[in-house]
Amino acid sequence: VQLQASGGGLVQAGGSLRLSCLASGRSFNRYRSVDWYRQAPGKQRELVASVSSSNSAYADSVKGRFTISRTNSGNTVYLQMNNLKPEDTGVYLCHARIGNIWGTGTLVTVSS
Repeated sequence: VQLQASGGGLVQAGGSLRLSCLASGRSFNRYRSVDWYRQAPGKQRELVASVSSSNSAYADSVKGRFTISRTNSGNTVYLQMNNLKPEDTGVYLCHARIGNIWGTGTLVTVSS
């Protein structure tokens, strides 16, 4: 299984981006939880959002602004990011908990 993140870019504060995490080789349905993390320069990797078969969860810093979702087929997990702030800048990575599989990252840069 490989996870490929995409959708990052440069956006002004207050803007929106939608990140995608595409699984190849096996459906996400096999993995109960999928996470989005972000790695900001000089900071520890931070768990931003998680989705399981029954619910989703968010870091306090993104609640009300970010939404995690998955397709019915289970092949793709999205992270819709609205009202972006400069502190949201970082490399965003998706992660499947079962198997501890990390995807490639996608860079999000929010300018003030």
